[in-house]
Amino acid sequence: HVQLVESGGNSMQAGGSLKPSCVTSGYISSDYCMAWFRQAPGKERERVAQIDAQGRTMYADSVKGRFSISRDDAKSTMYLQMNSLKSEDTALYYCATGPMFADWGQGTQVTVS
Repeated sequence: HVQLVESGGNSMQAGGSLKPSCVTSGYISSDYCMAWFRQAPGKERERVAQIDAQGRTMYADSVKGRFSISRDDAKSTMYLQMNSLKSEDTALYYCATGPMFADWGQGTQVTVS
């Protein structure tokens, strides 16, 4: 049974930092690209960052220079270091992995005021 569980979301003031994590279970996540997506109310889902099995990363323009994605395959865990948070970063953050990002977590809420 494949499972992804996000944690670490919180309510923060602008300029603060958070580091949510995503723990996977049920298969060898190290084979796959992993990504963080976010969705704010009334907005389309956005891919925030991704990291492939070789550690190569990509970021949305809106978070470049502020967010950093990483993975620890020994712990089956992915992280998103979020710095210099802005109100527009407020959203439900999801992690996804597996073939064609078929597997998703339930999300963790980040609120920036």
